Amino acid sequence: MTAVSETVPPGGGRAGERRSILAALLSLTKPRVISLLLVTAVAPMYMTDRGVPSLALVGWVLLGGYLMAGGANAINMWFDRDIDDKMSRTKLRPLPAGHLTAGQALTFGLALAATAFALFWTRVNHLSAWLALGGLLFYVFIYTIWLKRTSTQNIVIGGAAGAVPPLVGWAAMTNSIDLTAIYLFVIIFYWTPPHFWALALLKRRDYAKAGVPMLPVIRGERRTKVEMLVYALLLMPITLLPAAFGAFGMLYVAAAVLLGARLLWYCVKLLRETQMQGTEWKMYRYSLLYLALLFVAMAVDRRLLPHPVPPPAVESVLILDAPHPDGTPLPGMPGSGTTAGAEHGATH
Repeated sequence: MTAVSETVPPGGGRAGERRSILAALLSLTKPRVISLLLVTAVAPMYMTDRGVPSLALVGWVLLGGYLMAGGANAINMWFDRDIDDKMSRTKLRPLPAGHLTAGQALTFGLALAATAFALFWTRVNHLSAWLALGGLLFYVFIYTIWLKRTSTQNIVIGGAAGAVPPLVGWAAMTNSIDLTAIYLFVIIFYWTPPHFWALALLKRRDYAKAGVPMLPVIRGERRTKVEMLVYALLLMPITLLPAAFGAFGMLYVAAAVLLGARLLWYCVKLLRETQMQGTEWKMYRYSLLYLALLFVAMAVDRRLLPHPVPPPAVESVLILDAPHPDGTPLPGMPGSGTTAGAEHGATH
């Protein structure tokens, strides 16, 4: 994260100070991290059987999603300000660098979360509001406060918070959560460990200095690389499962195979290396591109190519369904043949 300069331009006065504070507040939200979360939230909106989402609905989901994720990140930085000061990767963040007070950061994070919840509740639907808030609470209380400092499985379990955005996007369109949406959640859940452990390998000394029990610190590099490969091997068939049940077609299958093969290649290359050669950073960056392209391929596949109707066993599964305002439940499986009302913001 780029440090926010404390220097006020000559003649800037209070205006320059305000700009510095605003820049520090923006930095708290981690904009670059959120960009991928927003891709995984919006792409599922184009995967449902409810048509193409309206620009207004997409805009509200983007805004609400940014504010909720930004609030979670701000609260995370407030809680982690003690260990952020010990790590070179994070010591220039607004709190350890002294650009903001702890109270300002916490108040800002809570305000963002409350605003995001209100936006989802009033402009999208109640289910998406609860899901977005649930993701924040899981990230803050389960990952940040509990697991991050106590378990080597912190990023595995805590990574579930990062898998919530597809559920939010799906719920925004269908007011329900079905099997396809659950698949999207699971894909990100299994993608998270190899993605984050690539970074943890690079920053293991930082984590050790701060007392954070990341897997490379406690179990060593070799064990971490093996587990990364295991998760990548599991991820490949998991990404293909939705296609096997008729949710996606051959364009997505081709993309999933090619993207997954490259991810596996990086894992195998890492495992064979005995010294750091920059592969960790390359894999970390590729894993970001991998997930974005995978979700874009899903959306393009669903919108542009014809699909066979999913088999009845999948079509009839409804995991969670929120009632329509008139009391009629809204089915959400692809191929169900029903369309959302105008209140769900879809255009056909």
